[in-house]
Amino acid sequence: MNEDTFKGKWKQLSGKMKEQWGKLTDDDLKVAEGNSEYLAGKVQERYGVAKDEAERQVKDFRDRIGRTH
Repeated sequence: MNEDTFKGKWKQLSGKMKEQWGKLTDDDLKVAEGNSEYLAGKVQERYGVAKDEAERQVKDFRDRIGRTH
């Protein structure tokens, strides 16, 4: 799923994001509002992973969701 499609489906995908990253708050997702970079930063912050790992997780999520939508 490309970045534009990801942004467009943000609200529908927020539930799946909460399943993937349960430590993210509704406010985190609302502020991120389609911004993969911000989302990766929040994943990094909440889970204590490296920036590269957080970015990989967000990319993998986007790719996986793209195959099912």
